[in-house]
Amino acid sequence: MPEPTHPKPLPVITEENRPFWEGCRQGKLLLQQCPSCAHYQFYPRLYCMHCGSRELHWQEVSGRATLYSYTIIYQNKAPEFVHDTPYNVAIVQLEEGPRLMANIVETLPEQLYVDMPLSVVFEPMSEAIALPRFKPATR
Repeated sequence: MPEPTHPKPLPVITEENRPFWEGCRQGKLLLQQCPSCAHYQFYPRLYCMHCGSRELHWQEVSGRATLYSYTIIYQNKAPEFVHDTPYNVAIVQLEEGPRLMANIVETLPEQLYVDMPLSVVFEPMSEAIALPRFKPATR
């Protein structure tokens, strides 16, 4: 496969999401958790979306998830992705509750199914960013 001539866009690190990306770079999936109500949340915010508390802390979570929904992209003319098709874009339901968007790796598109058990893996993209991906897991 030819090398892409345009690099893929990467997430922008902000003060709110920096602990998440630092955790990913270290191979840890971190979520914000509220000590007042025990609610986990993703994406990072300044306050708890469940009770409004501003006393959030970062907690390492299991990395176990299920496939909530997905689509297979067969055509993408954007120069950054034109050589990647087919690929999937998925919503995964983490064991701790939040959902996040990711790609499912180490499986063929036709092997994906809703409620598929998954586990997190991390793909280094730069010195600062490792993306969380999910692979099929056995439970």
